[in-house]
Parts: sequence; structure tokens; C-alpha cells
Amino acid sequence: MKFDIIVIGSGPGGYPAAIRSAQLGKKVAIVERESLGGICLNWGCIPTKALLKSAQVFEYISHAEDYGIKVGSAKANFGEMIKRSRGVAEGMSKGISFLMRKNKITVINGNGKLLRGKKVEVTDDKGKVETHEADHVIIATGGRARQLPNLPIDGSKIIGYRKAMSLEKQPKSMVIVGAGAIGVEFAYFYNAIGTDVTVVEFMEQGLVPREDKDISKELTKIFKKSGIKVLANTSVEAVDTKGRTCVVKTKDRKTGKEEEIKCDVVLSAVGVSPNTENIGLEALGIQTDRGLIKVDEFYKTNVAGIYAIGDVVAGPALAHVATAEGIICAEKIAGHHPDPIDYNNIPGCTYCSPEIASVGYTEQAAKDAGFDIKVGKFPFSASGKASAAGTKNGFVKVIFDAKYGEFLGAHMIGANVTEMIAEVVAARKLETTGHEIIKTVHPHPTMSEAVMEAAAAAYGEVIHL
Repeated sequence: MKFDIIVIGSGPGGYPAAIRSAQLGKKVAIVERESLGGICLNWGCIPTKALLKSAQVFEYISHAEDYGIKVGSAKANFGEMIKRSRGVAEGMSKGISFLMRKNKITVINGNGKLLRGKKVEVTDDKGKVETHEADHVIIATGGRARQLPNLPIDGSKIIGYRKAMSLEKQPKSMVIVGAGAIGVEFAYFYNAIGTDVTVVEFMEQGLVPREDKDISKELTKIFKKSGIKVLANTSVEAVDTKGRTCVVKTKDRKTGKEEEIKCDVVLSAVGVSPNTENIGLEALGIQTDRGLIKVDEFYKTNVAGIYAIGDVVAGPALAHVATAEGIICAEKIAGHHPDPIDYNNIPGCTYCSPEIASVGYTEQAAKDAGFDIKVGKFPFSASGKASAAGTKNGFVKVIFDAKYGEFLGAHMIGANVTEMIAEVVAARKLETTGHEIIKTVHPHPTMSEAVMEAAAAAYGEVIHL
């Protein structure tokens, strides 16, 4: 069949690109080898949040007496938690199917591969091969769990994030290698329901090493208090899986001290690798750099009519980034004039408990960039809403340029901060200054007041500290 646009991959980049293209009057097909919605919807963003919610509810029940409520002892049903998570993902995937029908997008099931002449060869699970043609092809094949040479994922004793959310039995002990968003989210979930968890991070900063240092320190303090062991600046030298349990051999990168940790299972959470193999890039001469497809600011490759978005291109491997890229790409193909993405104004969210949200410069990055800065911090322990909710851990930290008041960055850790960060993203997009944030009346009592209070703290005007 002949289409205006074929999208390869139906994840959070692919399906929005397809829908926006259809809205703009294009005849669109989308190729998907597994389930509509891709990894994010089926095995990433959505089902992990369902698991985290189950853990949070379990914690609430376990601490019900803190709220003046007496209940019987609670017990985590691991199998039912996993079942609920899978049900949420399946329901969302059905929703994507509805959107495909609503927008008259042709869904082609199978593995897509680029051919010359802007053709896409699709092989289904029975080996049947079809070839389709389009004026434009968007590659949105996403990513998968990255593997380290000394940490090969076997799906049994050494697992990736996909297996971590579908285990048949709750492990008694787990070592998580990597303390980024995936690592700390699973650390919170498994620790909350009773698994003995150790997190090993190669970087010196430790937990969430890409976040502001104050965020990392606060999360480390909270995790250690909850019983999670954290090994920062530590490498995993080897994992012995021959016995009934795993033996993880670690080495402190500063002192050289070696340690062995026994556990039931090892979760490799060391990042994402792009799915760029065996999709025809070499045959077409599409340029790549360290496995990522090279594109311009509107996601055009060096080959006319071929585009790439999401985890297969440089930039943050985040669902909302892929969505924005897909929409911009579709609009550019349709002849519109979208603005390129400002990658310094992309919010990052981590959904452990407490949550983490950030955007823009960290304090150190702002200093390194040559800014003279004003920094304000407001702890949730001083927030009336946080006290009433029983969620006093964490803070909001904001960073402004001292000369012009430019909102350089914000870093939050606490309950529901992932719902609060968009205020800062919008403020930075609109070039809002620190004083304008202070003079923006925030409702009381809310967690979001902390943004205003932190801004006031930066300028010596804070009321409630």
C-alpha cells in the first residue's frame, strides 16, 4: 500500500506522530511488532507507576495509625500487584487502538525495515512479508535495557526492568545496579513491600546522579532511613550466578575495598540502548553516532524523506520528549513552521517516594555556565499542606540569575512534585523572573506554595521560614 507517512514504532513518539499527521490530513500507517503504545505504555512508564501506587497504598495502610486510623495488619500480595499493573497497561494499550481507529490510521503488525525508495518491509510473526511505500518515513523504534559486558541479562537471576515488573515470585533480596530513575523507582517499590534492597551506583554522587546534588543527598538520607543500602562510587566487578543465589562482587572506586553481596536476583538498571539494529539504516546510508541516528532540529536524517524521533536520536530518553519530537516532526512534514524544542527546558520526573522533579540548570551547572546566581530553598517541613498530609520529607530548590532574574532551574523532592514542575517549565518558557514568581499569588494550603516560598527565599523575602 502507498501512504503519505509510515511511522515505524508505536511508542510515545510514534503514535503521537501518527495521530498529528492524520489530523493534518495525511494518509498514515504505523508499524508495530509488539503491542500498541510501545515499551513506555506496556512495560515502562505506565505499569511501573501502577506498581508504585500499590506500594504507596501499602505504606499508607501500614502507617494508618499516624492518621488516627486503626486497621488490622496489612500484607502485600505481590502476585495481585503485578496483575493490577498488567491490567492497567493492557487497558491503556486498548485506548491507543481506539485512537488509531478514530484517526483512520492503518496499523500494520510486524517488524519494520527500511528499503530504498522510501519503502518499508514488514515481516509478521508468521514470517509473511509485505512491502509498503510512503512519501515520508518516521523511525520511532525506541530503546531497550542497556546491558553491561560483566552483567549479562539472563532473565532469571540477572534481569532487566521488563522482567522486574512481571516476576512470578517476590524476591527476598535484590541488588539493583544503577541509581537513575529506573533503579530508584524499583528500589522504592521492592523495599516498600519487604524485599531487602541494595542499590549500587558507579557515579560518585550516588542516587539519581544527574540530579542536583542536594536532591541526591536528600533521597539517600530517606532511602537509608527506610532500610535501603546505598553503595555510591562503586563498580560491579562480576556476578556469580552458579549457585542457588547470586553473589555480586563490588569494588569501592575510591578505597579499592571489595565486597560480596548475596541476593536472590540482580536488576540491571544502567540505562537504555537504542533499537537501531536491523532496520535498514546501513543499506540506505543513514548516518549514526554511537548507535543514535543523526538528525537536524526537525528530525530529518541525511536521507531525504526519512526522519527519526525518540530514544533513537540524541537527547533525553523520556516519553514526553519523544511525544514532542513526534508532533514537531509531523507538523514540519505537513508544511507548518513549528519551533524547535528547547532541550534545556525539559522536565525530568522520578516516581519513587518521595518523588523527584527538576528542570533547567542544577546549581553546579549554573555556576559552571558563568552565572552569578541566587538560590532559594523551602523545606516541606515548613509547609502546612505537607504537615497535614503527613508528607514532610523534601524541599523545593530554585535557582535564578542574580543580574536579570532569569529562572535558571528548579529541583524538587517530595510528595506529588511531579505534578508541580510544570509551573516552572511554563514560567521558564514565558521568561518569567524570580520577582514575578514571588508576586504570583499561590493558593493556600498547597504543596505548590513551596515554589513561591523558595523564590522568596532566594531574594530574602520568605515569610514562613
